[in-house]
Amino acid sequence: MATVVGSPTTRSMALAALILTAFAVVGTTMVALTYTGTKGIIAATERRALLDNLNTLVNPDRYDNRPTEDTIAVIAPAALGTAEPVTVYRARRDGQPVALMAAPVAPDGYGGPIKLLVGANWDGTVAGVRVLAHRETPGLGDGIEAERSDWIESFQGKSLGNPPAQQWAVKKDGGAFDQFTGATITPRAVVGAVRRFLEYYRVNRERLFLPAGSRVQGAVHAPPPDPAAPTSPASTGPLEANAQDPIESVQDTGEDVEQVSKP
Repeated sequence: MATVVGSPTTRSMALAALILTAFAVVGTTMVALTYTGTKGIIAATERRALLDNLNTLVNPDRYDNRPTEDTIAVIAPAALGTAEPVTVYRARRDGQPVALMAAPVAPDGYGGPIKLLVGANWDGTVAGVRVLAHRETPGLGDGIEAERSDWIESFQGKSLGNPPAQQWAVKKDGGAFDQFTGATITPRAVVGAVRRFLEYYRVNRERLFLPAGSRVQGAVHAPPPDPAAPTSPASTGPLEANAQDPIESVQDTGEDVEQVSKP
């Protein structure tokens, strides 16, 4: 039987469509309002978590600026283990450099890339190291987490001369750093990443502390590779001292280091 325009059936269908449309509009509006209302809260929470991580490496008593706002973005794939820009957080006191923190990546972990947070004091010593994200084997490689062992604390106070360059490796490779029972690849990857970061910092220290908003043109030339540098069985050659990576500093992008595990 044909439906007559203007019949009760047609009016019921139109009413149902209007009701569904109204529900869709109200639902979309509520979602938008919820996102708008919580976006600031989420951002503040993430920034607080980031600051807690940074303060674990560099005591807040040592600086009087805001490291989460005093930042530059660095692109240095060979030195930092990623082709993505890496945010560098700078700590200063009375305008003078104290330390910086960044999140390099150890690309050769057993389970995949290991994202670190490394702090370097102005004098080149390690302020501290933490693991932000990894997929290493539970019960073996996850000993790199501060919550599971104190192994990660072994970097604090170390520098490129302490231990000597040829000993920046795990003991199985003739170095000074312990490995884990049944898991050598994971600590080997972390040691290598920290060393490469320190090498990059040594060459680029002044540039890394340039004011936010400045731009650095050209490549930063590295010193010749150290022939005594240990060769990692997990890599294709000796650890790179410093690649000829350009660095570019920009104003704070607002992109914080992802917090996967709290130090």
